[in-house]
Amino acid sequence: MKIGFIGLGIMGESMCENIVKKHDDDVYAFDFVKEKVDLLASKGAKPCENSNELAKACDVIISMVPKSEHSRAVYEGILENLDSSKFCIDMSTIDPSVSVEISEMVKKTGAHFIDAPVVKSKPAAIAGTLGIYVGGSEEDFERALPILKYMGENVIRMGDNGKGLVMKICHNALVSQIQNGVNETITLAKANGISIPTFAQAISYGGGQNFYLDGQASKLDAEDYTTAFSIENMAKDVNICCNLAKECKVNMPGEENARRVYQTALDKGMGKEDFRATIKVVREQ
Repeated sequence: MKIGFIGLGIMGESMCENIVKKHDDDVYAFDFVKEKVDLLASKGAKPCENSNELAKACDVIISMVPKSEHSRAVYEGILENLDSSKFCIDMSTIDPSVSVEISEMVKKTGAHFIDAPVVKSKPAAIAGTLGIYVGGSEEDFERALPILKYMGENVIRMGDNGKGLVMKICHNALVSQIQNGVNETITLAKANGISIPTFAQAISYGGGQNFYLDGQASKLDAEDYTTAFSIENMAKDVNICCNLAKECKVNMPGEENARRVYQTALDKGMGKEDFRATIKVVREQ
């Protein structure tokens, strides 16, 4: 079974590398940035000039691209090379409704399709310990599971096509609101002479302990904004959430506030910084 990987960004690069290391057949790779393809080729992947070359060669086609329009373009571009022998896995974080449209388009060719967005960031992608939320049939989930396990340790089916993405958007919305609460309370504590390390230790004694603060406290204290997950990527997810909530007639004032913080960060030119850098926006308000 030959596997192809399209999109070798911050996450995709390490996800593809894990497949190369663990899979016992050929793994193909493509990205518009040739240097990224060359890097994976140096690790054992077979380089491709374009997505169509990859789709023709592979039984399983995995995509990991930034936005809805990119996912749509990938699958529209390879559609002529899809048939019942092909299995498509889109691991991008995009609008659930767009993913459903893509799934319908792909399945008309006879090919299989699941959405399988990931949670956690670059270190987990390197370690192969991502969380993965799957939308698709039970049969397709079971078929894809061994491949997904190359990249993640916790893999769960959320329902039919699009539901993996709904869960990913809910997850990141919750993270954005926890993050905003951490930012605000750290800022208040520091204004009263409490350091970030002391704040984090004290929070761990009670019900406010959370994964975000545990993992980010030392970097926030050091003002280290080296990018593992960018503000612009999280802003995209926050906006998807707010749009989805509007479609579903669900009121989410906390997420609307998170969207305001992220938009301010983008307006300040902070989009490429790590998403924890939003604390600078909160401090300046």
